[in-house]
Amino acid sequence: MTETLFHAYTPLILWTSLGLFICRFLPQWLPRFLGRGLYWIGVPLELFALARQSQLGNFNNEIGLPLIVPIITVGTLLLGLMVVFLILWKFKEYYHACASFILASVLGNTGFVGLAIAPFLINSDALGWAVLYSITHNVIGPYGLGVVVASYFSQSKATNSWWMQLREVLTVPCLWAFLVGILTQKVQFPQIIESGLQESISIVIACAFLLTGIRLAQLHGWKSLKLAFLPAAIKVCVIPLLVGIVTTCLLGLSGDRRLAMVLMSGMPSAFAGLILAEEYNLDRDLIASSIIISTLLLLIMLPLWMLVFR
Repeated sequence: MTETLFHAYTPLILWTSLGLFICRFLPQWLPRFLGRGLYWIGVPLELFALARQSQLGNFNNEIGLPLIVPIITVGTLLLGLMVVFLILWKFKEYYHACASFILASVLGNTGFVGLAIAPFLINSDALGWAVLYSITHNVIGPYGLGVVVASYFSQSKATNSWWMQLREVLTVPCLWAFLVGILTQKVQFPQIIESGLQESISIVIACAFLLTGIRLAQLHGWKSLKLAFLPAAIKVCVIPLLVGIVTTCLLGLSGDRRLAMVLMSGMPSAFAGLILAEEYNLDRDLIASSIIISTLLLLIMLPLWMLVFR
């Protein structure tokens, strides 16, 4: 498992460190330009490429899989939002960054780490559960509810309305890219285009972590990291514990299928929240700090989840 985590974390460490180093030499407009570029071009291209992969269409091999996993995923999001709203009601110091707190705690994408380590931690018959959870979470979470939250808190009360939130969701480039990718799975592109699409995934991930490193270099001391501990703990500790309990008691899951749901629900916050923060001008410090803290917490929690829920 140590070697698996090392390979999964290598891009994060490499590109984030580079972002930390080059931050001082970059023009001030570049981080926001990079974030908006990822939102409108980079991530949609990545989701389009992932959606075209043939294994995404093979979920019908297991009866009930296409239904139960999205139900668990949506239930996890709703359960996480309930926990977050209770905490925001209790801790008023997070009021100024409600949107970023919600994105970091619940609606941040599960990240590449989950699907990188899942094949080494669960049996192959449960791997489809992890993949479908990741897809459902990313589409409904950061690029569905996440856009609604980011848009709502970035607008003034006078200009906020339900149709504006609906417009924001319907114009999310990631959702359209994913849909087109699904619909064109059986369309064969020239080999150079297919290869380019697959290579674009690693390029987008590198740019996203480069942006993370740049924003980390701009943090204002210990305060930003201190505030990130709570949303990181919710994402990596509280939510997977609740998922493990609920899937055991209410759904009767056990073994690797239950572990797959616990692992994917407890993956650290990744770059989707930071990209949304750049697009909607939210609190970037809190989200960037949460990515680092939740990633470090994962190293502690992984052995515990395997011991308790396998």
